Amino acid sequence: MTDKYITKDGKRLRKGYTTGSCAAAAAKAAALMLLENRDIEKVFLTVPNGTELELTVYDTLRTDGFVSCAIEKDSGDDPDVTNGIRVYAKVEKTDALNDIVICGGEGVGIVTKPGLDQPVGNHAINSTPRRMIREELLRAAEDCGYRGGLKVTVSIPGGEKIAEKTFNSRLGIVGGLSVLGTTGIIEPMSDDAVVETIKTELSVRRAAGKASVLFVPGNYGADFIKNGLHVDPKISVTTSNFIGDALSLAAEAGFEHALLVGHIGKLIKLAGGIFNTHSRWGDCRAEILAAHAGMNGAGRETVAKIMESAMTDDMISIIEKAGVYDGVMNSVMDKIAQNISHRQLGNMKTSVIMFSNVYQILGVTPRAKKTLEKIRKEYKEWSI
Repeated sequence: MTDKYITKDGKRLRKGYTTGSCAAAAAKAAALMLLENRDIEKVFLTVPNGTELELTVYDTLRTDGFVSCAIEKDSGDDPDVTNGIRVYAKVEKTDALNDIVICGGEGVGIVTKPGLDQPVGNHAINSTPRRMIREELLRAAEDCGYRGGLKVTVSIPGGEKIAEKTFNSRLGIVGGLSVLGTTGIIEPMSDDAVVETIKTELSVRRAAGKASVLFVPGNYGADFIKNGLHVDPKISVTTSNFIGDALSLAAEAGFEHALLVGHIGKLIKLAGGIFNTHSRWGDCRAEILAAHAGMNGAGRETVAKIMESAMTDDMISIIEKAGVYDGVMNSVMDKIAQNISHRQLGNMKTSVIMFSNVYQILGVTPRAKKTLEKIRKEYKEWSI
């Protein structure tokens, strides 16, 4: 458990530590117990961002040939399905001089698609955790005067089952969890973590040779592309509220086409130039629709009703009854297309489909239907 906190949206939230930190700490403890022939109940670990952790060592198993132990993951106040899992490290001696071999065992996934941190066929123990493990084992060997090699096997019992609740299968990691972490510390509800996940998913698709990408903001979008557009949701990339970041990352990755499919509650904000759609950065749903309604001939009473409404479906109903539905949807989609073009996305052609759960497709920007067909063909082998 850590005693480090951050304040977010007025709340005091406790930080946690990553699976990579757990693996490095377990490896360090196991190596010291092996080389010093003694038990260790606590291990200290300085993670890449400079934080020093004091962690309890669990489930120690010592034999003549190896030592194994575990560190229990604490995700702090971050909602994480891996909170409380135990990450094990088994350390044994080898004959190679000053050589460190890092392997994955039970519950650690294997990479099956290019574009991830590790090459295809490797266990999904990312670069930073590998570096941390290697440095800790070399330091332990030096401190103990040991000049031989060490082999460490990282395992997460039950990891294969837990991985079913993560994005691993979509990314091409099968058979278990990933051992992750760049700073070693988890910040609750980290924006950077979400954006990094988007970047990773895009990398997998580019490495697979895909030139187009389908974005959805969340579950509404995933359900709609499945039931309304008959597209397998697993080929999509979820942007959450970070629509602007997702589009920029796709352009930087070299995608030629991007299609964004989303509910009006999120996408209407793009017509106001709001590309982070979290409510803390702005709402303006009613204001945008009211402005477009007035621009298309709606009277003062209609505009007032829109401004008094809380739900976008209610606003659309008012617009429809006022007889300005087609004009409003056309001008809204034109404005969305215009604002996206101002983001300087290079040569990437971006199109949008906006829908409502009640009214289904509300509007599309140019090329949307052609891009959708292109995506259907391009990702055919990824579908169920």
